[in-house]
Amino acid sequence: MSSPGTLFVVGTPIGNLEDLSLRAARVLREADVVAAEDTRSAKTLLSHVDALGPTNASRRLISYFEGNEAGRAAELVAALQNGSKVALISEAGMPGVSDPGTRAIAAVIEAGVKVEVIPGPSAALAALVGSGLPSTRFLFLGFPPRESGARRELFGTLRDDVATLILYEAPDRVGATLDDLAAALGASRRASLGRELTKLYEEHVRGPLGELAAKYRDTAPRGECTLVVEGGTGSAPEIDIESELRRLLATGLGPKDAAQRLVVVTGKPRRVLYQLALSLAREKGGGDVD
Repeated sequence: MSSPGTLFVVGTPIGNLEDLSLRAARVLREADVVAAEDTRSAKTLLSHVDALGPTNASRRLISYFEGNEAGRAAELVAALQNGSKVALISEAGMPGVSDPGTRAIAAVIEAGVKVEVIPGPSAALAALVGSGLPSTRFLFLGFPPRESGARRELFGTLRDDVATLILYEAPDRVGATLDDLAAALGASRRASLGRELTKLYEEHVRGPLGELAAKYRDTAPRGECTLVVEGGTGSAPEIDIESELRRLLATGLGPKDAAQRLVVVTGKPRRVLYQLALSLAREKGGGDVD
């Protein structure tokens, strides 16, 4: 029986192919199996390192993405147990970081097979360094929730966090996400939007959250985007939620709208705030409240 192979988790370029390391190129040339999030972009990368052609005819290039992750993980474990060298790559960046890969890596570790990580380019770190914001302590959030309410809840919980925040976002949602960040963290909080990182039109747009939100509210930026936001002071005053809800209800807002206002600045779950607002409104009105 052959000795188990090794799973190589390979960081790949996020735009500029020249960023692929010599070690990563060698591993891709030597791999028996390449599991790729996108086989089309993988072929471009393999061609770049001369890993295609007659001398590599025995290599298997297979797809590995969110939809087939469970089945493919078991297949990769079997290949490794038969002695194959397997390279796992995402479309760009590091597998497992806002990309498929975590399930395969966990399955391989569980099977007792060696995992070797080949570091590579990172959009999060490139954007952080390019932002000019503090990098001593940072918090990577990946992609925030698509739904605005859930997104605001998340940002509200981070209002006082002193860490610099890093998140990925799709271009068509950048404006809405910046609006929610400004509402939760304050329009004056410093931020930077990095786009097309390592590519020809790389750009870092820096400014207060309110300013960036206004800039991209109606015009989406082009290309892949990474947002970097200055951390808080860690010493914001505690909000008296019940008093604030009473104040908002007194202005004529209904329980739902009053609760939504506080979601943004407290990060508390909407259902909890709504139930409290509903109770206070009934107490004030002495009857049922919609």
